[in-house]
Amino acid sequence: MLNKFLFKHIDNSGLIVFRIIFGLLCFLESVGAIFTGWITRTLVEPKFTFTFLGFEWLQPLPGNWMYVYYAIMGSFGLLIMLGYKYRLSAFMFFIMWCSVYLMQKSSYNNHYYLLVLLSAFMVILPANKYASIDAKQNPKIKSISMPAWCKWIFVLQLLILYTYASKAKMYPDWLDLSVPTMLMQNKINYPIVGGLLQNGFMPYLVGYGGILFDGLIIPLLLFKPTRKYAFFASIFFHLFNSFIFQVGVFPYLSLAFSLFFFDPKTIKNLFLKGKEYYNKAEVVVPSYKPVLITLASIYFIIQIILPIRHHFIQDDVLWTEEGHRLSWRMMLRSKSSYTTFNVVNIKTKVETRINMSTYLTKKQIRLASTKPDGIWQFAQYLKKEYKEKGEDIQVFVNAKVSVNSKPHRQLIDEKVDIANVEWNYFTHNDWILPSK
Repeated sequence: MLNKFLFKHIDNSGLIVFRIIFGLLCFLESVGAIFTGWITRTLVEPKFTFTFLGFEWLQPLPGNWMYVYYAIMGSFGLLIMLGYKYRLSAFMFFIMWCSVYLMQKSSYNNHYYLLVLLSAFMVILPANKYASIDAKQNPKIKSISMPAWCKWIFVLQLLILYTYASKAKMYPDWLDLSVPTMLMQNKINYPIVGGLLQNGFMPYLVGYGGILFDGLIIPLLLFKPTRKYAFFASIFFHLFNSFIFQVGVFPYLSLAFSLFFFDPKTIKNLFLKGKEYYNKAEVVVPSYKPVLITLASIYFIIQIILPIRHHFIQDDVLWTEEGHRLSWRMMLRSKSSYTTFNVVNIKTKVETRINMSTYLTKKQIRLASTKPDGIWQFAQYLKKEYKEKGEDIQVFVNAKVSVNSKPHRQLIDEKVDIANVEWNYFTHNDWILPSK
């Protein structure tokens, strides 16, 4: 039964078309980062980069080399699209994208994380077996079929993503529409649609529509009688997100996933009319079966555990942020703060209030003002800066933070020297004060 489910061969039209779209979107994401100024704001201008904890050694290239980096990365996206040196191109894009993802988190976005996972998938998938330069140069690799697992890893990943995205919205500030209302109010200055977004119905559409869409879209796409309607709902949902929330290529990538839910014959007739359709349904159990099942099991267990790890860490993740990232918690809360960093010279006891704008960009200041890991990292940076000047310092932080426009409350214990405490990676950091 398992062999038939995973290793039955099916037509590969969906994967081939997805490869082409995926490569194009990788190219557009990379080049777009250059021309929109994202690289300038995020990787070139900052004096200090907030990396993922444990990856402090992974820093942006100096000068203007990050533009070259992204241009090369975008080129690999084009090579994926064309199916040229496919494995190498997919692997290089994965390494380069994963590296730049880990070297900064002031612009954290869930679709960046998804692209890390997908680019890893694409390295191992036989996506260059048709409509590719590789297949043209080496006809021996040409194939019109693929094992069914190539489809199901996408379906399972999406089921995890959307299920957790729906579950994460089921908390009081979302259910009473406070957060959806704030999201719409922030768009009031949008040309043409800004006024329409203030309609009283919009928070219900965003709030409860978001929960229902995320929770039901995968089952509805899998069920043939509802597939077409779910696809049209998906088009509306993702285009709305693209235009209103401007979340990069994620909406279009999400629409491309529909290729794995429709009949491959339909995909072939729409996009690959000259391709022969495969319908033999042969079951071919490969020698790599034990390795595939073992690695896939480990991977998906991790994917299921990561989004719930915050339940095993003290306090509310909306307050502490511990367990927030890599958990499909999308646009769930709004934070504001009044935060100051005070440096005390250990020998002279002279105290200096830090002007954060001297060290950080506006977006980095928001990170270092509201998120405990950002506060801790900035304190470590200040400690290093002063150490290079021959001074040993302590860093004390006064951070009054508001979540979802609630009254500001103290986030950090003002008596704790943040520069000289260790970060607990897997447990609660007790210098973060309780949310209640």
